[in-house]
Order: sequence, then structure tokens, then C-alpha cells
Amino acid sequence: MDTPNTAPLAGVRILDLSRLLPGPLGAQYLADLGADVIKIEDTQAGDYAPPPLRALCNRNKRGLRLNLKEPEGQAALAALARGADVVIESFRPGVAARLRADYPTLAHHNPQLVYCSITGYGQDGPQRDAAGHDLNYAACAGVADQMGCGPDLPALSNLPVADILGGSLTAAMGILAALYDAQRSGRGRCIDIAIADGLLAAAVVPLATLNAQGDTRPAGADTLSGGLACYGQYRTQDGRYLAVAALEPKFWETLCRRLDRPDLAPLHRHGGAAQQARVRDELQQLFGGRPLAHWLELLEGADCCVSPVLKLAESLAHPQFVARGMPLQTEHPAYGRNTHVASPVKMSGFQFAIHRQAPLPGEHTDQILREAGYSEPDIASLIGRGIAL
Repeated sequence: MDTPNTAPLAGVRILDLSRLLPGPLGAQYLADLGADVIKIEDTQAGDYAPPPLRALCNRNKRGLRLNLKEPEGQAALAALARGADVVIESFRPGVAARLRADYPTLAHHNPQLVYCSITGYGQDGPQRDAAGHDLNYAACAGVADQMGCGPDLPALSNLPVADILGGSLTAAMGILAALYDAQRSGRGRCIDIAIADGLLAAAVVPLATLNAQGDTRPAGADTLSGGLACYGQYRTQDGRYLAVAALEPKFWETLCRRLDRPDLAPLHRHGGAAQQARVRDELQQLFGGRPLAHWLELLEGADCCVSPVLKLAESLAHPQFVARGMPLQTEHPAYGRNTHVASPVKMSGFQFAIHRQAPLPGEHTDQILREAGYSEPDIASLIGRGIAL
């Protein structure tokens, strides 16, 4: 039987030296599952993510500030690494070594340590030192080319798919695999996560098209991006949208019956681009004639894969997500009121909770150094000299 409310990663300690989004969010995924994550920031700029983003990517962590440019700060990190299971960092290649925060240095103190580096392009290759952000990695990985409604209408996603899919989730996957192995073998590993690699590995649908056709289709022209009339978004009379995803014949036929358009049923996924464009125009003219509420009422109970395109605030209030306990409200002393989304990982014997809100920089410095074996006078000395804050 499951032990009630036992966090699966309880007892795992993670040192999170990363900044902004990919590393902090990946570390938070693990903190949400029970790991003790210590967010380590430098004594200058620290993690300069905007406060609203910082609040959403660092819950369930503790905060420490160390000056890793000073030998005593490096010694403090080494002391923390001796009792840690995982280190996550997102410096450019070579920076961690200069700070004595690299894998060989810390693994010398703890051979079982799992060490994860997250960079844009990885630790080797001709672009290893190149600066970049989500859009650059998406462009490099052939994913930006597949965004948008057509060659003249490229789109920028407000969900940073490279950072989260290529960075946060890929890192979490690698860390959990290496952590499992370290507990069996007693040996840690160095994990090299390139955000661009992670996104390239996820581009399976356009890759399938490339393998089958010899090239990808233009943005907006493939099966899942607008090439089929049965799979797309349609504007309603009041400026809202319906998401139609009737890929299977049974769903398409049900939709055509509800719309009283049996003539469209034989035109499901056949006839080439010109016919699909005509069917799309027919549907757009139809849906554009009535407001969203009309279509939701007409299609109520119909098993045809049609949904309203919700705004985020509407999604957070949706009965499905509410029933699943996904939206959560918190009041942070510095960052104000925030809506959080709970961990999407549901499992028996574990109930997710926000035990700590995002720490302020250095909020738990004294506590963490004390746990690492520092005496009160030594902690006061480090703080007084600006080594720790």
C-alpha cells in the first residue's frame, strides 16, 4: 500500500545555480515532487528574471547567495555539494570551471553527484559559445520555420517551447535517469543538455513529413498546422475561435451531422490542397455567422473534438482544471498575489502542495550554511565580508 502523501523525491537535495527560465523551472518540477532545492544566486545581479516569472519558477525552494568568485564562496559551494545529490547550472561553457563550480571539481568532493549543465547549444560544437534565446534555438532546430499560418505570417509563441521542452523537461528527464543510476551504482554523471538539441529531438511530426516527402511542408500547410480543414481554428461572429480537431472520420461525420452539412462528410481528408481550402472556406463562413455561445450549445454532447479556444484566465477557471486542483492562489510578501498551476504529475500516495513560495535572494542563507556545518561566527564572518548574503 502507498504511504499517504509521501513525496517521491523526499530526501533528494538539489543545488540550483541556474537563472531565468529553463534551469529554474526544471528544478522547480523536481521541488514540486519533494526534492529540497536550494536556489544559489551570486551576490550581485543574482537571478534577474522579472519578479512575476521568478515567483512562478522558484516555489518550494530555499534561497542562498554566494560569491563564487572568492575562494571562500567556492569552498562553501563544495561543502554544500558534499551533501547534495544534484547540481544544476546554466553558465556558458567554461564559466563553471572558472568559478570552481564545474563537475570535476564538485565530483571530487562527492563522486555520487549528478551534475546537469543547461546551455543553448551544448558543451561542444561550433556554436557552443553563441548567445541565444528561445527563438534562436527554435530557429536553429527547424521549429520556427513550422510556426505560423503561412510563409508570410510567421508566429512567435508566447509559450517558450525551446526553453521548456528543450531545456526544463529534457533536463528533468536526464537528471532523474542519472539520479536513479547513481543510487544503484554509487557513481554520478555529468549531463550536457543543449536546449536546441532537446527541441530538435521533439520535432517528430515535421521530421515524419521530411522522411516521407523529402522535405517539410511550409508553415500552415502540414496535417497539424492548417493543411486540413478538419484540423484548425475558426473565427466566430463575436471574434472568438473554435478549435476543430476532427481528424478521425467518426468525429468528422458527427460534426457534419450536427452542422447539418452532410455534403461535407465525404470531403474529410481528401482532394488535395485546393479542395481542403474550399472546405475550410465553407466552415469559416458557417462558423463566422454565429457567436461562440451558439456553437457551443449546438455541439454540446457531440463527440467530435471541437473546443472553444479559451483565454488563459478562462482556462484557469474551467471546471475541468478546477476539479483537478490545477489553479492555486498565493500571496507573496514581495511579489504580491499570484496564480500558480499545480504540478501536472498526479500519482498515488502523493498530494502536491506549495510548501514555500519563491525565496527572496539569500532568504535562507544562515539556515543552509548551518546545515553545511558552518558555525555561527563563521556564517557571520562570511556575511560580513560579502561572501554570502
